[in-house]
Amino acid sequence: MQGLFHHCILQIALDTPLNAIFDYRWHCDAAEQPQVGQLALVPFGRREVMGLIVGVAAETDVPVDKLKDALAVRSQLGPLSPQWLALAGFAADYYQRPLGEVALPGLPKNLRVLTTVALDRALKKLAKLDAPHDGTPLNMPQLNPSQQAAADAIGGAQGFKPTLLYGVTGSGKTEVYLQSCAQVLARDADAQILILVPEINLTPQLEGNIRARFPGVMLATLHSSLSEGERMLHWLAAHQGKARIVLGTRLAILASLPNLKLIVIDEEHDPSYKQQEGLRYSARDLAVWRAWQLGIPIVLGSATPSLESWHHAQSGRYRKLELRERAVKDAVLPQVKLLDMERDKPKDGLTSHLIAAIRQRMERGEQSLLFLNRRGYAPVICCESCGWISECTRCTSFMVLHRPEHRLRCHHCSLEMRIPRHCPTCGNVDLQPLGRGTQRVEEGLQAMFPEARVLRIDADSTRKKGSAQAAFDTVHRGEVDILIGTQMVAKGHDFKRLTLVGILNPDTALFSQDYRASERLFAQLMQVAGRAGRAARTEGGSASEVLIQTRYPQHPLYGAVVNHDYDHFASALLEEREQAALPPYLFQALLRAEAPELATAIEFLTIARDCVEHPGITINDPIPMSMTRVHNVDRAQLLVESASRPMLQAFLREWLLTLREMKSRVKWSLEVDPLDI
Repeated sequence: MQGLFHHCILQIALDTPLNAIFDYRWHCDAAEQPQVGQLALVPFGRREVMGLIVGVAAETDVPVDKLKDALAVRSQLGPLSPQWLALAGFAADYYQRPLGEVALPGLPKNLRVLTTVALDRALKKLAKLDAPHDGTPLNMPQLNPSQQAAADAIGGAQGFKPTLLYGVTGSGKTEVYLQSCAQVLARDADAQILILVPEINLTPQLEGNIRARFPGVMLATLHSSLSEGERMLHWLAAHQGKARIVLGTRLAILASLPNLKLIVIDEEHDPSYKQQEGLRYSARDLAVWRAWQLGIPIVLGSATPSLESWHHAQSGRYRKLELRERAVKDAVLPQVKLLDMERDKPKDGLTSHLIAAIRQRMERGEQSLLFLNRRGYAPVICCESCGWISECTRCTSFMVLHRPEHRLRCHHCSLEMRIPRHCPTCGNVDLQPLGRGTQRVEEGLQAMFPEARVLRIDADSTRKKGSAQAAFDTVHRGEVDILIGTQMVAKGHDFKRLTLVGILNPDTALFSQDYRASERLFAQLMQVAGRAGRAARTEGGSASEVLIQTRYPQHPLYGAVVNHDYDHFASALLEEREQAALPPYLFQALLRAEAPELATAIEFLTIARDCVEHPGITINDPIPMSMTRVHNVDRAQLLVESASRPMLQAFLREWLLTLREMKSRVKWSLEVDPLDI
């Protein structure tokens, strides 16, 4: 009977490690029954928490005396779609986490608070905003033939069509994305497009390009630097279908997009797409699954594709489109040269050849970039009398010298202390910095080139909100002669007057125990090299150069960089991986354990290794992690491998049931498809 109150059972997922769905009673009007995908406020223990309704039933197995009532349903917010719930369900299943631990953190914090004040305010603000839906693009530049072919192939694709857009740095991949988007928006009046970038500092430049190209379309951005109010507003704009283009970092893959028609993953190789804490998901891999689920095209763009994507392209699983030349006419790839540091001894970290090249650019009014992926002044300080080194007291790492702040800082646990006036061991007052970070290189450059405008961009110099974009704007305006930076400057930025890149101290990655280190180093070198010579060369201007300082100029990796030969390098690396039975020819999971004592963590992993039979699965012996101690906690790991992904997944499901029943004070976590081992 209409209007008659009755009760139903809400099946609710909560953000808790318990792998369970919780039943709550709800008294409701028969005409307004809660819907799957809505949020509900419920009591949980002594707290009140927000949960996600994943089912509505008439009955429950929970005894009446233990059944609690739900407190409120957020009926003013439209329910999350079945497709979104399926995405969260897949991520939970694949990464072996409870559904609530995936779905709830994927929503803005202001949606998960106990009151509706923030939600009501955001909905009212959004209702007042005009939702422009005119997808007509402005100022469409003429594409070269390979760009045009790629844009037409992506923009005209129907159904699930994964495409690897392999283009050299400066080949105009961004323009291909924009013109592909224009075709999709023109074809479907309600289409939404998701564009992912690996890092927050890459969003402002691309956001400006999108707004200039599509002024009649609402654009939403989603990344962790937004205030909670901004993130809520942008998320709601996407959820309601008002935002036609959503631009964001990895967290945007979990945005609610009811009319999603195209996904773009820029710099798809970047490890930043893998979440390294909590739910350790890969946004790139989830994006491919989401495109498959919705039957829509996805494009993965990179100048140095990940070996996984390259393997898929070589095997025919992905379609490969190539951009082999730079988009700007008369702009050519920079010439890469190796500077042998055994022959040309560095002064203040720079060889004489690199110093002369910087001076030549300054005389011509051109910009230089020095890339050093190590922030701070020096990696350590030491005592030459007794050998004391500034080690962190809480981690198996060194305290990095930050000279401008007169501090030693651990980059792992954030412990800080004053620089000691004398050696704590022998009393020697002459403590020396060892090695070089960006701060020390900056100091040396200012002494060498007192007339130069030097700017350092790294995580230390850009701590304040908006400071990174302000620094990049300064470079774009030509107010900087020499730029020093870490990986923040290595990708995505289009510096028009930059003709010289100097790469300092890349050799350490050649001897890393991480089997992915050479792949990452090659990508990093190619990306930072690509910042040079992106504009057309002017008459009398310098030829763009990349100078790599190394003690190992004969190393084949550097030879591939000199020749801009990703194809050969990737093929050789894939051959090595296949012979060594490593990803992408093998599938892995990593069980980590943390305890006050290393022996306790190792003991737990040893028991875990032997607790379940595992035919077809290789479980390696437990070992300490390379960074064994962080913040007074010892860490160990256990690597699980299989040639079959379904077999590995089936084993992990059974294994986790046993692990969750084990009584232990050890804190443990499981990561599927680990990047760092």
